[in-house]
Amino acid sequence: MKRLILTLLLLGAGLLAAAQNGTYLFTQRDTCDLFMDVYNPSRNSVLTFEGKAKPTILFVFGGGFITGRRSDPYYLPWFKLLNDNGYRVITIDYRLGLKGIRMRFDLFHLIESAELTKKAVDMGVEDVFAAIRYIADNAETLGVEMDNIVIAGSSAGAMISLSSEWEVCNGSPRTSVLPEGFRFAGVMSFAGAIMSTSGTPAYRTAPCPQLLIHGTADGAVAYDKLSFGKRGMFGSAFLTDKVLKPNGYIYNMYRFRNHTHDMAGHMYATWPLQEAFLEQNVIRGIPRTIDATVEDPNVPHQQSVDLSDIYK
Repeated sequence: MKRLILTLLLLGAGLLAAAQNGTYLFTQRDTCDLFMDVYNPSRNSVLTFEGKAKPTILFVFGGGFITGRRSDPYYLPWFKLLNDNGYRVITIDYRLGLKGIRMRFDLFHLIESAELTKKAVDMGVEDVFAAIRYIADNAETLGVEMDNIVIAGSSAGAMISLSSEWEVCNGSPRTSVLPEGFRFAGVMSFAGAIMSTSGTPAYRTAPCPQLLIHGTADGAVAYDKLSFGKRGMFGSAFLTDKVLKPNGYIYNMYRFRNHTHDMAGHMYATWPLQEAFLEQNVIRGIPRTIDATVEDPNVPHQQSVDLSDIYK
């Protein structure tokens, strides 16, 4: 309800005029066709920063792997904000790997639930890579530079985004469809995590700069980790403290004190953090590392959501 009210208010303020410039079928699966929407930069927006082209933002929506839409009206103000600041946005479908599946999180079903979630993430990564292949094959038409793509995601989409970079760095079999030598220019994760069945995630090659935004009281996607043996969900805090920082990788970590899973939807309110990350870390290539705990009254607290709310 709060998301609907916010969307209606923004509509009334005239902020949802993001210009969708095309919808494209990028792959066909056994169960569905997958499409992408392209939102080009607004007319007269500045397309460069200090003489360098601004990246394309490839967005992966959230919804617990059971629901969600690539161009949900809730996201449109953020797309418009990006477009007005000279960024192209491409938002994609992916298969909802947990839709129709009963998820149980009691002690006797933790392993099963972890494996089902990992499978859903893997399906999403596979679909992200199919989208990148399509973009590469049509880069001139779409106006995309393949070495200048930042992947961004919310909640389930953030998990897919972080895992996509993880697989690129580790050269997983799924990466075989990608253009040779493909690397993301950056990752922006709004309440994300990496699902692993082999313990702490590790990178064979250094990952691209990562922007991690997470609520410290998130009850849906682990802020730290949820694990059972080697299977687990490794959240933003764990990845920062145990993987990125010890290895000297570049990251911007913002820990929103006492926020819950609402940070998965606060892309508009956290734009200044994204803008600094995009301009300094991605475009200028400055190895700028930030680890901050944030209490910002401009980022409202919204109703808490946990796993039982998502998988009723």
